Amino acid sequence: MQKMATKRLGMLTPSSNSVLEPVTTAMLHDVADVSVHFSRFRVLRISLDSDALQQFTNDPMLEAAQLLADARTDVICWNGTSSGWLGFDSDEDLCHQIRQHSGTPACTSVLALNEILKLTHANKIAFVTPYIDEIQSAIIKNYSEAGFEVVAEEHLQDAGNFSFSTYTEQKIIELCRKVAVHKPQAICIFCTNFRGAAVARLIEQETGIPVYDTIATALWKSLRLSGVDPSVVTGWGSVFNVK
Repeated sequence: MQKMATKRLGMLTPSSNSVLEPVTTAMLHDVADVSVHFSRFRVLRISLDSDALQQFTNDPMLEAAQLLADARTDVICWNGTSSGWLGFDSDEDLCHQIRQHSGTPACTSVLALNEILKLTHANKIAFVTPYIDEIQSAIIKNYSEAGFEVVAEEHLQDAGNFSFSTYTEQKIIELCRKVAVHKPQAICIFCTNFRGAAVARLIEQETGIPVYDTIATALWKSLRLSGVDPSVVTGWGSVFNVK
């Protein structure tokens, strides 16, 4: 008889994302007593157009969050990177609203990444993303204003969201190698529909530079908030050993 999980993690997922669910499940494959549950809201493209920005208003996200709360999850995480271009306060507000509406602790991929960067004193950073110029520029601007020095970046000029999942791990390795030349203190793979988590350990071993993938940062923080030591996740890079 299968044992019931004692900790339930809730993840808010863009509707066109096909990567973060299997990757998060794989990360937890050997972790006892933790299960992960997902709720979707519609996201089809990433740009600064008004229609694209409208996808990330709080109402549909809160509706999806409430469905997770019905499952009595121990935490609800926005497993997405929209505050990278919208501003970090958008994630702070969302977390506040989730807590207020459901009583459930809340976190996000991006706020978790920012916390990890501060804990590891990584001020000089590099970004690897699939995004178009205007999104990449907004991300770099927000991080620069927050006191980080972006020493390198690579992006793929893609406005998709579903299409982000079609890039291979080898392509992401190539992008990471390019930014690693500039010797950042951390490489941020910044997209939760991008196959970066599985290559983080390889890049770290090859370059000696920590690699923080935003699917991994979401899980790191979700585990912490639920009272589980993230180091129970092994084989997916140094992020899960950040204290």
